[in-house]
Amino acid sequence: MYYLYIATGLAVLISFSANREKTLKAFKIALKRFVNILPAFLIMLILVSIILFLVPDKIISSYLGSNNIFIGVFFASLFGSITLMPGFIAFPLCGILLKKGVLYMVLSAFSTTLMMVGILTYPIEKEYFGIRVTIIRNIVSFFIALIVAVMTGIFFGEIF
Repeated sequence: MYYLYIATGLAVLISFSANREKTLKAFKIALKRFVNILPAFLIMLILVSIILFLVPDKIISSYLGSNNIFIGVFFASLFGSITLMPGFIAFPLCGILLKKGVLYMVLSAFSTTLMMVGILTYPIEKEYFGIRVTIIRNIVSFFIALIVAVMTGIFFGEIF
């Protein structure tokens, strides 16, 4: 992650040395957009925190670790689509669930929908992309996540 910070810092320095006015103008535009999106982003973070507080890890692992793999994938996809968390939280959570016996296919469905499908981010997305594009993106992302989960199940020998 630090490499990205260093690369970004170098790119900003190069941009600043090449054209100081454009770089400062870009920073002003970015700051204005950040301030505009901040209220919606904070609401989204509050909703995510409430959901994560109300749904403990034990309940998630009990539904995801069910005997029927397709029910597990269904619930994992549902939970992943509804919740939202950054990768540095999601992937260790998947590691914990793996130790509790949740299959790779189920974890794949969970983590992929978690990163790609955004029911909680819908209000923000529709403001920037429009309702139609947001719905199409979420539906396509959901089916891609299911395909990834099935391929993971095949690869790890959990199905077929």
